[in-house]
Amino acid sequence: MRALALFSGGLDSVLAMKIVKDQGLEVVAINIQTGFGSTIDRREHMQNMCDQIGVELKILDLRTEFLDEVLFDPKYGYGKNFNPCIDCHGFMFRYTGQLLEKYDASFMISGEVLGQRPMSQNKDALQNVKNLSEVDDLIVRPLCAKLMPITKPEELGWINRDKLLDISGRSRSRQLELVKEIGLKDFEPPAGGCLLTEIQFSNKLRDFVTNETLEIEDINTLKAGRHLRLPDGAKLIIGRNQEDNENLKKTTSLKYDRGRILEANGPFCLLQKDASPQDKKLAGDIIVTYGRTDFEQEYIIEFEEFQITGKKLDSKEELQKYFV
Repeated sequence: MRALALFSGGLDSVLAMKIVKDQGLEVVAINIQTGFGSTIDRREHMQNMCDQIGVELKILDLRTEFLDEVLFDPKYGYGKNFNPCIDCHGFMFRYTGQLLEKYDASFMISGEVLGQRPMSQNKDALQNVKNLSEVDDLIVRPLCAKLMPITKPEELGWINRDKLLDISGRSRSRQLELVKEIGLKDFEPPAGGCLLTEIQFSNKLRDFVTNETLEIEDINTLKAGRHLRLPDGAKLIIGRNQEDNENLKKTTSLKYDRGRILEANGPFCLLQKDASPQDKKLAGDIIVTYGRTDFEQEYIIEFEEFQITGKKLDSKEELQKYFV
């Protein structure tokens, strides 16, 4: 008997897989990439978690499908920010369900805990996730199964319901007890785990989709740097540190020109290709202001196809009105 697990890399999903594996079942961890999971590459961490409990990790890139099917038209709406959690979970189960035959698996599991997130993990929400999944009662939630109606895998004896748990609420005390029993190392502390739940990222995303069409290549540009919307509508992104600078250099979006100050240390930046002359002039002053530059001196900012000049502004406070 084999189960496919929705695997976020977080502690709850690790524990859910361990509980099922300890019943003698094989588990394959399915990590679904929507593009909004994190600002960093977590593959090494996820592999480490899977290695510790002895399960295989598979990564499924569904960024295009998530943009097309979920992000902008969720049936059950959004949470506090730009997070369509119920629709997202249903989407993940639906695509994972399509892999059951491929991996010769019989059902799916997840680390969801009843009541851990009041809006997306209450009984009604979990039922809505099941409805969206389009599978025939094949979802088991090992951490809270005893608090939920019995599922087909439990009823048919594929998995022993008596060995599943009845965790509920936001406390992690039971989970931490299990961590000690297992001897799990280097697990992630509790966190949202999704950029769409964060207000700052959600604001950047709302601004972007209000002014432009979001494509896969644009997602990473939203994860790094200071984002400014200039008076004539151009987007300017300025690196805050070396990590930001390196991430912005890697962008594959065709919407921006890449630039940097000549003859001074300064941030790497992206400026929207169709920026007006007025926005380009302001962008030059802003970029120089965030560099290691002197007042009164004019600097050249070199982009791939043009150059602009800029002077350090008296104060960064006057720029706050442009920040997204």
